[in-house]
Amino acid sequence: MLRNFTSLALAGACALAIGASSAQADNPVELRLAHWVPPTHPIQVHGMTQWAESISEASGGTITVTLYPAQQLGQANDHYDMARDGIADIAFVNPGYQPGRFPIIAAGELPFLVTNAKGGSAAIDAWYREYAEQEMSDVKFCLMHLHSPGTFHSREQIRVPADISGMNVRPAHATMAAFISELGGQNFQVSAPESRDALERGVADAITFPWNSIILFGIDAAVNYHLDMPFYATTFAWVMNQASYDNMSESQRQVMDDHCTTEWAERVATGWADEEDAGREKLLSMEGHEGYEPTDEEVALWREAAEPMRERWAAGVRDAGHDPDAVMSGLASELEARDSAY
Repeated sequence: MLRNFTSLALAGACALAIGASSAQADNPVELRLAHWVPPTHPIQVHGMTQWAESISEASGGTITVTLYPAQQLGQANDHYDMARDGIADIAFVNPGYQPGRFPIIAAGELPFLVTNAKGGSAAIDAWYREYAEQEMSDVKFCLMHLHSPGTFHSREQIRVPADISGMNVRPAHATMAAFISELGGQNFQVSAPESRDALERGVADAITFPWNSIILFGIDAAVNYHLDMPFYATTFAWVMNQASYDNMSESQRQVMDDHCTTEWAERVATGWADEEDAGREKLLSMEGHEGYEPTDEEVALWREAAEPMRERWAAGVRDAGHDPDAVMSGLASELEARDSAY
């Protein structure tokens, strides 16, 4: 019996030694992760940093992920192509910054779809994996997540869809841009880091944003009114340069695969979601800020006004060769299973 135990112990020690030896044999790899929000943003503080540390630990220190925040390697709109072209090894991408390029994932931008970013991120990641290889075929797809539902924040109060007419609005993404146009507003297209300046100079009257990001980007100094309802969300993809992935060892690729999962999608979204949700109460308690919660009748008006966005999305998915009803049904099922459906 003792002999058997000793043999098992020796076998376990040998396995650990082999694993350690394999990690030591791997060439060191430094991966540049580019994003476009400030280094103080919760997606870096609570998401990317922990993700990078976990990768380093799992690879025995052979993989280092270095963060390049605040558009250091390129403009926000260019991050997908930066990963594709190898300017960055990994990039944080808002697919909605490039209208029409990613029609399937644009489902995540539709109003009145998602109630929270935690289960919602797991749902959209699990659902999108079936389509990512086609829609993002020129990169290595890692994961997809959402921010907490956002809404309108403005210099003049917005209560009903008709109030958008004549306003200049900075939209979160292509879907919100189309929605604003449908309502008679004008879109002022700038990235998130440039939004405060547009509002302070008066060239934009309103912005669609999640709650705490208004404070994080300093936009609370430029807007006073907030439509108090969970209106829309934004999708974010983490994608990797294919050659950067292919040139790693087999064990290193396995480490990356283990960190490009639905579980990690929810994990990286959670800290950000907590801060955004807390930002609502913080913002509404500030002097000079006022929230407006629509009545049931007014919510019905917003729902009716948003319906053309679903039709527009369906047309884009159909043009991409898919059945939009089946695609949306799959997403709805994932959201319902994770208590995240509107």
